[in-house]
Amino acid sequence: MSKKNKNISKFLSYVLRHNPDKLGITFDSNGWTSVAILLEKINVEPYSLSMEELEYVVATNNKKRFAFNEDKTMIRASQGHSVNIDLALQPKEPPSYLYHGTVEKFITSIQEKGLIKGTRQHVHLSADKETAINVGSRRGKPIILTIRSGEMYAQHHTFYQSENGVWLTEEVPTEFIEF
Repeated sequence: MSKKNKNISKFLSYVLRHNPDKLGITFDSNGWTSVAILLEKINVEPYSLSMEELEYVVATNNKKRFAFNEDKTMIRASQGHSVNIDLALQPKEPPSYLYHGTVEKFITSIQEKGLIKGTRQHVHLSADKETAINVGSRRGKPIILTIRSGEMYAQHHTFYQSENGVWLTEEVPTEFIEF
């Protein structure tokens, strides 16, 4: 991915997950916004973006952070929102174990409070350790936590899986975390 496309991807993540007001766009209740309006609003300095470039950014984002509707007239972030939207995800039984990548400075807090969603709508978990390592590596040396998600589910904790495969839940209490 070129530097321009990487910068656009980061900017889209920010706008489509956290701050639509930055571009003056709005979301429907499920987080969708008009591609035409997005392209109109984003085509101001320092960015310029064509439909073809937007399609490329969506298609090549390694975490599949964005999704188009079927006719590509609407776009949204796949998960990770701090704004209140309903992704219309259906509850789903998770695998027995999921993983969470973090760094050492957060371990004490996690040991005390568990994994909390903070300003996001959900806690994000990975189905494989490699993804969790990549997530944790963004902030330093990664520490991988193993989540006993099967036990959580058996005790009536709800899980969802986003379009791009990320597992989501409201919280992970400490008793389900292997440090």
